[in-house]
Amino acid sequence: MIDQQRSHATSWQHNETARRSRIERRSHELERQRRHSQSRYQRDYYRRWLAQQSRWNAPRHDYYNDPYYYTASSYRYSYGGRGYNTNQYGVNLLQQAVRDGYQEGYYAGRADRQDRWRFDFRNSYGYTDGSYGYNGYYVSANDYRHYFRQGFERGYSDAYYGRNQYGRYDNRNGLAVILPVILTAILGFQNY
Repeated sequence: MIDQQRSHATSWQHNETARRSRIERRSHELERQRRHSQSRYQRDYYRRWLAQQSRWNAPRHDYYNDPYYYTASSYRYSYGGRGYNTNQYGVNLLQQAVRDGYQEGYYAGRADRQDRWRFDFRNSYGYTDGSYGYNGYYVSANDYRHYFRQGFERGYSDAYYGRNQYGRYDNRNGLAVILPVILTAILGFQNY
């Protein structure tokens, strides 16, 4: 399991070149469309993503002392017609995926509203990338993206329409926070 995780984390980190190319193409498109707020959001997203990755990539991960690998799976989750097992470390990461997705979606939805652009969360860079907050460990990138996008869609909708259906925006901290009941409903973990 450790060897598999090492391979997965390494390939995850090597995709940086393709990501940078996609963001540059998307930035030119946004500028051409005069979507200045969305362009600013995208640059900020990428800057935050890079800072996060540099913090995670600096130290070498100590697989042999990581309790994830020695903790039995005790949770089940499913999406797309398939079921998956994980332990509390995977649960925590997927919860963070939804929270980060909501916040990033909120920022993207607010930017599109400011640009007077149509409701279009699927074409936002944060949604298509779906990796903010993912460190390459504990769950697959696809699982993480799925749950990040669930949060993103709801945050985008709340900000775009100026409502608090799925969460709220804290002006003091500048953070968008998904409601716990929505988080629980999205993840649907079953303890076994």
